Amino acid sequence: MVRWVHSRSDSLDLLRSTHPTNVNEVSTMLHRTSRAVPTTLPEKAVHDISRALMVLLADVFALYLKTKNFHWHMSGSHFRDYHLMLDDQSNQIFSMTGAIAERARKLGGATIRSIGHISRSQRIADNDAEYVKPLDMIAELRNDNALLTQYMREVHSLCDEQADVATASLLENWIDESEKRIWFLFECGQPA
Repeated sequence: MVRWVHSRSDSLDLLRSTHPTNVNEVSTMLHRTSRAVPTTLPEKAVHDISRALMVLLADVFALYLKTKNFHWHMSGSHFRDYHLMLDDQSNQIFSMTGAIAERARKLGGATIRSIGHISRSQRIADNDAEYVKPLDMIAELRNDNALLTQYMREVHSLCDEQADVATASLLENWIDESEKRIWFLFECGQPA
């Protein structure tokens, strides 16, 4: 008979009926309040990978906001095309944020806690200029996406060293998406 377990008391009832000799041992285990997330990765791997993901997340947020900034402030003869492309790209970049943060937490690490935390951790530079020429926006975003791709490859190498295939597989998809953004931005920056 299969029984869904919904609470600790249900778990104990099930254990008592199937394994009465282990109840005290299991009861003690269930009542522990350890905050450590179970993982098969070594503690150093958890620390190093979650730290790398935190910095990567800061870069992703920085690139997201810069892409939105340029989307909002685009002008010129290609306004509509660039405006729509940057909106698509910013949405794609933003979609990475939750997965990066949750992956760090699944490993047992911490993640970004505030905008200030992002600004202290990011490696992708902000652009607060009042006016940026459209093709300069495109070139800057192309370079920033290339930097992000490089950073993701570095985290991927760390994951490979630690046999963290789950994080590595996420990064592989994001690297591919980033390379597509670079390609689009490169083609937009070519002379007509």
